[in-house]
Amino acid sequence: MITPFRLHVPQADLDDLAARLDRTRWPDEVEGAGWDYGIPLARVRALADRWRHGYDWRAHEAELNRHPQFTTEIDGQRLHFLHVRAAAPDALPLLLVHGWPGSVLEFLDVIDDLSRDFHLVIPSIPGFGPAGPTRERGWSADRVARAFAALMERLGYDRYGAQGGDWGAGIARALAAAAPEHVVGVHLNYLPTPSAGDESALGAEDRERLAATMAMAANRPGYQVLQGTRPQTVAYALTDSPVGQLAWIAEKFHEWPDPASDIGDDRILTDVALYWFTATAGSAARLTKESGFGAAPTRVPVGVAVFKHDIVLSVRPIAERAHNIVHWSEFERGGHFAAMEVPDLFAGDVRAFFTKLLDGAA
Repeated sequence: MITPFRLHVPQADLDDLAARLDRTRWPDEVEGAGWDYGIPLARVRALADRWRHGYDWRAHEAELNRHPQFTTEIDGQRLHFLHVRAAAPDALPLLLVHGWPGSVLEFLDVIDDLSRDFHLVIPSIPGFGPAGPTRERGWSADRVARAFAALMERLGYDRYGAQGGDWGAGIARALAAAAPEHVVGVHLNYLPTPSAGDESALGAEDRERLAATMAMAANRPGYQVLQGTRPQTVAYALTDSPVGQLAWIAEKFHEWPDPASDIGDDRILTDVALYWFTATAGSAARLTKESGFGAAPTRVPVGVAVFKHDIVLSVRPIAERAHNIVHWSEFERGGHFAAMEVPDLFAGDVRAFFTKLLDGAA
């Protein structure tokens, strides 16, 4: 059964948030530390002050509710998703999958554009935001992909595309591997390409990209280690302290985008609020522990958009060993949150890739 859904946070939860923000116990900070030890105190104070005194949750709640939303249960888990149909009944269905610390909000700025040509299905990853927490072991990226395949079948879509960045990229690849007869193509805006052997034939730029990828693989970021090994432990602080949850997420919206991008503070606060009001910091973190870091290979046609300021940049010769790459774009603008940072470039490349597939040019 599919049930219409509208996001509505009870006023009591808004009042509780305000009281907790008022009672924040602030840490000290090394003088002149900047970002050397993590997100600076002044930045978090400014965001928290905005959240408490200037930010209007109801306005942003209404923005999300402008789009049709639904819930359903698959594999014992509640799924939440936006479903925005194109005017043309025979338009290609397209699954858009967010990552961490993102949410369905990542795609708000491309919905109007892409829904001109695609039936959009934009699910919350189980355990994230309005989907609510997962309740049992085993909710890995592969299991999420199988749930999304079941969702598309339930919606009556037999052939569809998939797009993702961050965790969404891994889930989209897993979906293509699990249901290649249904997935016409996968568009990715994040695809780490670690070394798999002798890379002496790579050009200088690709060797530089590979070195950055291998350095990250050898020295996992602290948040990734914690979420991948002790998600329950970190969940206590993030679920109890709104400023803790704010700092945990806002740091990534500073480090991962293109420095020239302008992701507004209110959009960041709305993303943080979705985790806060749904108490899903812990269940979202569990995805890292459950999934590991393997990359599902697939022979379904793959398009890759590389945004210059992303965490790592893909190396095409390595990507082609595991994937059927038929489309590759490089952009000078944009970073890890491409749909939020450069929605015009993002939507244009998604459209170009799937148009190429449908026209038989790939």
